[in-house]
Amino acid sequence: MQSTKERVVVSVGGSLIVPDGIDTDFLSRFKALVLEKVQRGFTFTIIAGGGKTARKYQEAANAVTPLSRHDVDWIGIHSTRLNAQLLRNIFVGYAHTQVIKNPTIDIEAEEPIIIAAGWQPGCSTDYVAVLMAKNLGARRLVNLSNIDYVYTADPKKNPDAKKIEKINWPEFRKLIPEEWDPGLSSPFDPIAAKEAESLSLEVAIMNGAKLEEFSNYLEGKPFVGTVIS
Repeated sequence: MQSTKERVVVSVGGSLIVPDGIDTDFLSRFKALVLEKVQRGFTFTIIAGGGKTARKYQEAANAVTPLSRHDVDWIGIHSTRLNAQLLRNIFVGYAHTQVIKNPTIDIEAEEPIIIAAGWQPGCSTDYVAVLMAKNLGARRLVNLSNIDYVYTADPKKNPDAKKIEKINWPEFRKLIPEEWDPGLSSPFDPIAAKEAESLSLEVAIMNGAKLEEFSNYLEGKPFVGTVIS
């Protein structure tokens, strides 16, 4: 039965799913929270990142044969699909039976949870998440990563970097590069940011290890994180 509440798109960074080994503690807590929200009427589209699985395979392949950017990208995409299959199995009974690999197709799903993964070279999972939001009419997207906030600069390199709690899309896009690269370290992919702005999509970026903040955001309560709108 379709929920009367909004569908929320959630992009789960690979660093949360596989920081080194697979983090079953995080996955257990994430499952419990998502299912609690499902009982309250929420529906979710969850996109899995690649994390260290992607980097390990990419580095191994490159060590044997120098790869094109296109081939490196495909390894990353398949690692997101492996992580997405893990999520789909974790949510068995609640999740759509297929992992969505193309965010532009018509999706017929009665289940409260849809799991998606990487699509094609040149497209980050951030971009897939935005396209899924566009496809399904979602107005909010949550990016769960390993940072508490977006900052004015890289806080590891600049001690004067200030945290940002709320920012609009034009100002946010000034903070990040214009082009996307598979190895780019950016709070949100520039191409995805441009598309999100055109959709007037609200994106919340927060630390996925602190799932109570994710819960607070969903419930409209104060939370630790950055809202871009």
